[in-house]
Formats: sequence, structure tokens, C-alpha cells
Amino acid sequence: MADTNSPASVVSFDEVAWLRDNSPAWRLLRADHAPLVLSFLHRVFVTENVRSIPVAELAGHLDDVLYALNERGGEPKKFPKTAKAYLDDWAAPEAGWLRKYYPEGTDEPHVDATPAVEKALQWIGSLKEREFVGTESRLNTIIDLLRQIVFGTEPDPEQRIAELRRQREELDDQIARIEGGELDLLDASAIRDRYQQFSATARELLADFREVEENFRKLDRQLREKITGWHGGKGELLDDVLGSRETIAGSDQGKSFQAFYDLLLSQARQEELSGLLDSVHQLTEIIGKDPRLRHVHYDWLDAAERTQATVRQLSEQLRRFLDDQVWWFENRRVIDILRGIESHALRLRDAKDIPVTMDVDAAAPAVRLPMERPLYAPVRKSRIDSENVRPADEETDPAALFEQVYVDPEPLRGCVRQALRHAPQVGLAQLVADHPLRQGVAELVTYLSLKDGMFGLVFDERHPERVCWQEPDGLERKVTMPRVTFVRNPA
Repeated sequence: MADTNSPASVVSFDEVAWLRDNSPAWRLLRADHAPLVLSFLHRVFVTENVRSIPVAELAGHLDDVLYALNERGGEPKKFPKTAKAYLDDWAAPEAGWLRKYYPEGTDEPHVDATPAVEKALQWIGSLKEREFVGTESRLNTIIDLLRQIVFGTEPDPEQRIAELRRQREELDDQIARIEGGELDLLDASAIRDRYQQFSATARELLADFREVEENFRKLDRQLREKITGWHGGKGELLDDVLGSRETIAGSDQGKSFQAFYDLLLSQARQEELSGLLDSVHQLTEIIGKDPRLRHVHYDWLDAAERTQATVRQLSEQLRRFLDDQVWWFENRRVIDILRGIESHALRLRDAKDIPVTMDVDAAAPAVRLPMERPLYAPVRKSRIDSENVRPADEETDPAALFEQVYVDPEPLRGCVRQALRHAPQVGLAQLVADHPLRQGVAELVTYLSLKDGMFGLVFDERHPERVCWQEPDGLERKVTMPRVTFVRNPA
């Protein structure tokens, strides 16, 4: 099947007709106020690299723009609505140009531009005439990408070694030519060609973060729909969700983004990018330098951090959503029991001489009249007088403070993480059997109080279990307690 993200694949009449009727980017280009929408959103969200802004603040900026446009001399009032009304229209589902949401911990609505706005702006930018169109750098980029694909998928070690030796020979030849006084420098056209390619790629990468974030939200919605329509057991649901390739972090989008984010967070890579950008923007051969590109790697880092925060938020919301679904599965057992009783009653409806037994808790009900209950008595607050506090005469030995037992939770947390790498869940009894307790009951209680983002604790009071360990003096200890299970959280 052809890649639907590739423009070359959209060639049939039905696909073009569907995009014209359903694409938010196409709908934006056909809008009556498209010049206002595109110019305003480009200035706020693209030029200033804003990823989230309160609605009230954005309405204030738009109100200034509307006032300036309506006050143009000799023209009637083109934009009669208020700024907030225009923003509501742009954020409506039938438009889809702004995404309105409430950030965690605030009740003030915020907005962000959607990927449709970035696509429309890129198409508008491609319509501008360019005085210089570079082709050499793009050809070099294509050849380098093809080499990376072929070299990265070559399973033969001899072929890889041969390719590396060829690259080493080329480097040795370049070093020899430079040592011999032959120094090849890029001319002005080649520099402009490469700077143009760098500028376009840098802007496209910054614009793609909104689409990456939107794709993460689509993956989250697909996974929620799958959980909602699940009809199997709770354990099967957890195994399916934790092992699914459609999880946010395990998807192709998530792996690619995480690799990019890790590479960008490297201190050495940041210093290298800063040095390269400084050197490039000091070249006098480049005409029309974009000052924003001087610090574009910081814009990448800010956009990537916001996308990473979105992934963390979606994962946390998915975990809570999964907990709610598990609660429903557990209570569904009660409904199944009631339905079983009803089905048995229907089968025995026509039967005769059925022995019926009943358990009576008491011979008579216990009756307590309302007036027999005591009235509410407010709690009296104790008055504390600290004016005449005198120091104690006796001396206290502080050595008792250092005789308390302290259990470090980090080694215990590491044992749980190591066990969950090989299984979706592990019981406390198995952990104690694999890693015997060294500090007795205090260490066992510390296991019960562990908190970690990677796993959670599930207590099953209906199924008690026995935990055994041996004290340093050789005495064997046994504790009967509810079953405790550590369950791996979804990524």
C-alpha cells in the first residue's frame, strides 16, 4: 500500500475530492478571512515560536490587529466581529485551525496552532518566487541518505569493512591534498545553496513538532478506544496494552522522537551546533541571513520539551484511564454473579420439591430509635500556654536517636524494576524469596510503601499469602498478609 503521507500518492479524483472537503489546511486556504488567519497565526505561533498562549492574551493581540485593519483609510469595516468571536470560530471543530485546551493545574483556556496551519503556511511560502534555487546540496543530501540506508542495512561484515576502508581512503586523500597546499573552498553559490537547504530543513523540522504532537494524541485516542471496547479479562487487557506496538512510547513516531530528543539533549551536540551556527552566520557570502536560525537549536529544544511533556501527560492520563477500566472489570464480576443467579432461577422455575435454605443472623432485629443516639458534641480545643516554658533539668542521652532502624528504599525499588523487566507483574512473596530480607519487618513494610512511576501496588485482601524469611540469628519468621503484587505501569 502506498504511503498516504507522500504528496505523490494523492493522485486519484476521490482522494483529491475528499481532501478538499475534509482537510483543515485546504479549508483554511479557501476561507474568506484566510489572509487574516494565516498572517496573524504565523506572526504569533511561527515567528515567535509560541506553543501555548492563554485565550485572553491571544484575543488582546488579535484585537489590536483587527483595529489596525478596520481603521485603514477609504475601506469599509472588513472585520465586524470581536477578537474572541474570531478565535472561537477558528477553534471550532468545523474549522480546526486552533486547538483549545486546559493545561493541567489551571482553569484558564489556552490555544495552540494545529498542524493544518503549518501545512497551509508552508504551501503559501512555496508560492513565493525565489531568486536563487539550490540543487547541489539537495543532491548531496539524497546521496548521503541512500548511503546511510544501504550501509545501515548491510548484514555482511566484509561489505561494511570495505565501505569503511573506502571512506578512510577518501579522508586520507583529502588530508594529503591539504598537506600539499591544495585547499578546496566553497564558492559563494555553493554556500548560498547549502544555507538555503539548511534554512528550509530547520524550519520544516520546527513545524513538524506540532504534527508529531498531534500524532501522539491520535495514538492515545486509538488506545483508549481499544480499552473501552475490550471484552476479555483484566489480565489479558493489561498484557495487551503493555505489549501493544501502538503504545505512545513504543510506536515508530515515539521511537524516532525519543532518538531525536536524546541526541538534542547531548551537551556535546549542543556545543557543536552552537559553534557551527556561529561560524555560518559570520560568513559574509550569505545574503539575507535569518537571525532566528542563529538560535534555532534552542527553539528545537523548547518544542521538543513541550512534545515530551505532552507524551508524559498522555501516558499519565492513559494510566488513570486504564485504572478506571480495571475497576469496571472488577465490579463486572458482581454483575456476572447476579446474572448467574437469574439464569439458575429461570432453569429451576418449573422444578418441584426444591429444598430452600436460609441463614438468619438473629432471632429478632435490633431496633435503635433516633432519640437514643447521643447528640453531637463539638470537640473542645485545648489551650496551650507557651509563655512560661522552662528548659528541662534532666539530661537526655541522644544516642537513642541513632539506634533507629532505617531502610533505604532505593535498593528495594531497583529489585522491583529488575523483576518487572521480565514479567508484567511480580508478587511480594516471590521478591522476598529471590531477595531475602536483611532488616526484617522494617524492610517488609518499606516494600509496601514504595512509590515509583514505573510500577504500582495492588492489594488483594481476598487471597492472603504467607511471606517467610530468616533473621540473622537463624530464627525463621512468617507473616500472613493480603496478597501484594507489583504491576508495571503502561509506558
